[in-house]
Amino acid sequence: MTAHTTLEPGRAESGGTYALDVVGMGKTYTGSGAAVEAVRDLTFSVRPGELVCIVGPSGCGKTTLLRCIAGLMEPSVGEVVLEGRRVAGPPEGMAVVFQEYGRSLFPWLTVRQNVELPLKDKLGVSASRRRELVTEALEAVGLGHAGRQYPWQLSGGMQQRVAIARAVAYEPHVLLMDEPFAAVDAQTRADLEDLVRSLWHRLGVTVLFVTHDIDESVYLGQRVVILSSSPTVVLEDVVIDLPDERDQLTTRSEPRFAELRTHVYERIQEAKRGHRPAVHQP
Repeated sequence: MTAHTTLEPGRAESGGTYALDVVGMGKTYTGSGAAVEAVRDLTFSVRPGELVCIVGPSGCGKTTLLRCIAGLMEPSVGEVVLEGRRVAGPPEGMAVVFQEYGRSLFPWLTVRQNVELPLKDKLGVSASRRRELVTEALEAVGLGHAGRQYPWQLSGGMQQRVAIARAVAYEPHVLLMDEPFAAVDAQTRADLEDLVRSLWHRLGVTVLFVTHDIDESVYLGQRVVILSSSPTVVLEDVVIDLPDERDQLTTRSEPRFAELRTHVYERIQEAKRGHRPAVHQP
């Protein structure tokens, strides 16, 4: 059996300062006299500048987790800490890219106006600086030519690039991405994966990337946090020991990529069968 570097379930390596800390987080939905425990006990940490992917079985609570981290939903128990401060609402220094990019863009605004919109509410950013940030972000995602166009004039992949540019222009310390490429074709998806790694290298931003695609998680991430079936706990935290420089053809053809992909796949299949880490057993 091939060895895998694995962190303690639900916990980053000891020592160091964390950009993001999820501590004992749980979420229970109540309504119509019934309570549904979606997330039971999630604990993991992300260091500044890391790119960490989250995977798990369908319906395991990945989006619930991300919404709690983004301050869009309050955990029932536990807490989320961003750069040493407890998250109690949408925090400064964080941006989110959602899966449904079409709904996040305003069709009556141009591409430039869509990217600039969040900056108008950001304190201390002058009009001239907003223009600079928008131009830089659009150039970074390959849309420097499309500023005067409207979202409905662009392809799905280009619309998602606009959504990414809007997040980048905000200059976040932490970027959350919620299955952002689920609705695009395979070739566009590969291009956008490489775009994310390129921006991550260039900007040094901390990225937490939620995906249902195992191959994508291994290709993108420095770590892959594997979640169990609902009610969710961390099943395993796997270090992805692939070379930092990656490309779609070379990296995906490496034997180590196949080994890591197989390992993550097997753990998710275990999760579907209801297996949980011993530390979480009653």
